[in-house]
Amino acid sequence: MRPKAYTPEEIKTEFLNLKDWALNGKTISKEITFKNFVQAFGFMTQVALEAEKLDHHPDWKNGYNKVSITLSTHDAGGLTELDFKLAKKIDKILANGF
Repeated sequence: MRPKAYTPEEIKTEFLNLKDWALNGKTISKEITFKNFVQAFGFMTQVALEAEKLDHHPDWKNGYNKVSITLSTHDAGGLTELDFKLAKKIDKILANGF
């Protein structure tokens, strides 16, 4: 069963636990700049493995050394537990070597 969309109060509470993310209505987003394409792609590979475990996949794009990520649970119509779990995993990947 997929999670339900968070209330505005739940979103505010969860958002406080994130680092350098932007809250854009029903999405959260982050742009990261790496040293080069290989580092950016390596990061994306690690995120893809975590996203697959959660069965929750980001909307993202890559241009050379930049990765832009947007998270939202489309079938719930907004932000859910899954978005914040994945955002925290992304932040942990960044803290551990990128």
